[in-house]
Amino acid sequence: MKRIQASGNGLSLASDPAGIVNFLDMVTNLQGDSGRGYYMEMTLGTPGQKLNILVDTGSSNFAVAAAAHPFITHFFNTALSSTYQSTGRGVAVKYTQGNWEGELGTDHVRIPSIPGTPTINIATILSSNGFFLPGVNWQGILGLAYPLLAQPDSSVEPFFNSVVRQTGIPDVFSLQMCGAGLSDSTTADPAGGSLVMGGVEPTLYSGSMWYTPIKEEWYYQVEVLKLEVGDQNLNLDCKEYNQDKAIVDSGTTLLRLPVNVFNAVVEAISKTSLIQDFTSGFWGGTKLACWLKGETPWRFFPKLSIYLRATNNSQSFKISILPQLYIQPITDVDGRLDCFRFGISSSANGLVIGATVMEGFYVVFDRAEKRVGFAVSRCAAVSEILGPFSSADVASDCAAGGLLKEPLLWVISYALMAVCAVVLLILLLLLSCRHRDRSGEITDESSLVRHRIK
Repeated sequence: MKRIQASGNGLSLASDPAGIVNFLDMVTNLQGDSGRGYYMEMTLGTPGQKLNILVDTGSSNFAVAAAAHPFITHFFNTALSSTYQSTGRGVAVKYTQGNWEGELGTDHVRIPSIPGTPTINIATILSSNGFFLPGVNWQGILGLAYPLLAQPDSSVEPFFNSVVRQTGIPDVFSLQMCGAGLSDSTTADPAGGSLVMGGVEPTLYSGSMWYTPIKEEWYYQVEVLKLEVGDQNLNLDCKEYNQDKAIVDSGTTLLRLPVNVFNAVVEAISKTSLIQDFTSGFWGGTKLACWLKGETPWRFFPKLSIYLRATNNSQSFKISILPQLYIQPITDVDGRLDCFRFGISSSANGLVIGATVMEGFYVVFDRAEKRVGFAVSRCAAVSEILGPFSSADVASDCAAGGLLKEPLLWVISYALMAVCAVVLLILLLLLSCRHRDRSGEITDESSLVRHRIK
């Protein structure tokens, strides 16, 4: 297992060797928390218009409000920007909860501490339903994933790809989210965090940085080998953890687990916890558990550990979160109680390492080396990393097959579809062939803006 110390040399380990950016200037450039999302201020157009933009590593479009909405205070007025250019292409994105429609265009975007004004593809949101919600303080979303997820198709170059190409910064960014243990209903100043573009800022983490390979470049897909509750291994087939996919997504509020894994985790926590009279509603996310003001339940619950494949395929490391991260405080309306929700949920769309886990770590998205790094965040002492461990007791490849993204597999898939359709009905063949496309295959219900808890 390769472990990188803060003093190590390398493109993405301490600073930008070209001297293009100063990472210290990017520290604390985020506001927000896991419940409302983490966002940063950006300036669009000429003259500049400032908007708060949600940071989301689980999507690839840069989309901003371009029309008034009851739940936002301002929007990007394209008519006032002399540098905005419409491409004439429409774009529509539907979510499990909400949707938006608009048009694609380009304009200059100024990012704090990044030199120059790169020209970025922007989806201007002209109408929406359930996308902007009361209480959020952002007016757009910054998708930081790969082109394959971009809508309406992968020809729309994502934000970070454009920034790297036009400014010359290294193809790596890192993220620290500092809302651990804070109520998502608090009226206090938001916790915030840091989005470092171009490298890694060593002052944001302690100990070593541990890397896991990116299995597929669409979401940031990684490979989970096993889970432990306390010191108890769930002993599931490793493919269960990677069913459909396992991804790292800052736009997801909770840790989301495939149904079988979720049920096993709940059972293990129930047996391990010193409190065993929680209702199914608590585990299912529909009910809160409350204590008298000033009491906290964290001492009653075990830590949760996720084993990830190391860059050395025969080894692994584990990231562990303490109960402060997955037993999450919610402010009670009458002020007499401290209430908490369960920060883990079941998922039909794979395992998602969301804010519940990410808030314990400084996470590096090293696209240049095709790997994701984890180190203990300096925000709060609620996480641990240990390793290396031998992975000889698990399969050499635990990742699910995922979507058919390779051309040969697409050819085979369509051929089989055609054969079956001819047997059943020629008309059905014509309809299915006309309407099937790649973009329709890439769906997920886990993003903050797609599957909000609140």
